[in-house]
Amino acid sequence: MLNLRVILLGALCAASPVFAGPIPLEQPVQINPYTQVQTSNVRFNRWISGFRDRALRQGISGATFDAAFANISYNDTVVNRDRNQSEFSKALWDYLDTAVSDARVRNGRAALANNLQFLTQLEATYGVRKEIIVAIWGLESAYGAVRGSTPTIEAMATLAYDARRADFFEGQLIAALKILQAGDTAARNMVGSWAGAMGHTQFMPTSFLDHAVDGNGDGRRDIWGNDPTDALASTANYLRAFGWSTGLPWGVEVRLPSDFPHIAARRDNFRSPSEWAIEGVVDTNGQPVPDYGPATILLPGGHEGAAFMVFTNFEVLEAYNTADAYVIAVGHLADRIAGGTAIQATWPRSDGALSGPDRRELQQRLRDAGFDPEAIDGRIGPLTIDAIRRYQQANGLVPDGYASPQLLNRLR
Repeated sequence: MLNLRVILLGALCAASPVFAGPIPLEQPVQINPYTQVQTSNVRFNRWISGFRDRALRQGISGATFDAAFANISYNDTVVNRDRNQSEFSKALWDYLDTAVSDARVRNGRAALANNLQFLTQLEATYGVRKEIIVAIWGLESAYGAVRGSTPTIEAMATLAYDARRADFFEGQLIAALKILQAGDTAARNMVGSWAGAMGHTQFMPTSFLDHAVDGNGDGRRDIWGNDPTDALASTANYLRAFGWSTGLPWGVEVRLPSDFPHIAARRDNFRSPSEWAIEGVVDTNGQPVPDYGPATILLPGGHEGAAFMVFTNFEVLEAYNTADAYVIAVGHLADRIAGGTAIQATWPRSDGALSGPDRRELQQRLRDAGFDPEAIDGRIGPLTIDAIRRYQQANGLVPDGYASPQLLNRLR
């Protein structure tokens, strides 16, 4: 229903002579947050009415919709978080210090031990290494301790109404309603992050529909409750669906020879480990990496940081989260949980992280210098890395594709 109190207040303000001209600077306007939220709710409720028709046309029953939207309000906290996501990111090594901390490794080993029989069964069924499943669980929700408490329907509806990414979030909202209609959970239990990721391993609603499975055989796919089995099984199923190869590592830390041609460290330059060994690329013990399959060399911290030989399972993990830092953290945490050692190489810790504006400036300056990254979006992806390599080669620098503060300063 429309909030008549707000409509009347708006009419009175419009008619008042107080608002007839400019307000002196010494008398600042005092905005009442309550009035702002109530005004948003009026428009939000109108949007819900229109969305209900669209949802019913997509197979959502009126009963499901009305139960899901009972007591739903416009959530300005969700919108503020969406609009004001930090432009700053941690340097890879700082991120790994937290993501693969000693405490997270200890807790991961405990989580593995506490669920060993089930995780071993998942490994046999889906072919996904159990430590990888546990590592994702650890990074996404601290092994279930931090699953989020924001009502998913309210968050998705708010973001769909907000219009900045309306189509995406309306699709997620329809998917969430389908989950409720299927009876996997109730709206009061469907909670997660402010952006809609849910449960122990933070599935978006569409990912849930496509890949969630019933891990404990109770007839429901419950990734929200205290029992993690459905979430862990769903994660294994997700990775298998995206092509996980059994027995293949995500990556291996390697040493590069002093004369290594860094231009060869490209994600499209696949060679077998034995071919890389001919060029002097070996593991941290000085031994050739076993011939698991085609691999590329990754230099996430440039030529002064750690080097990794990564396999196709690295790309599978990118389907969960496209950030290289996340994929390295999952893989390395899994290795540590399994008893592996910490990364052996040092990082260029004196380098700071480039902010979002810094990254966009870097791209713009590369374009201005004749090395077009093809997008000014603040994302250091393959096209930007290739542009950096071309700039480095042309200027007598090590062509490692590393977007460093020093590179930006040089371009300036």
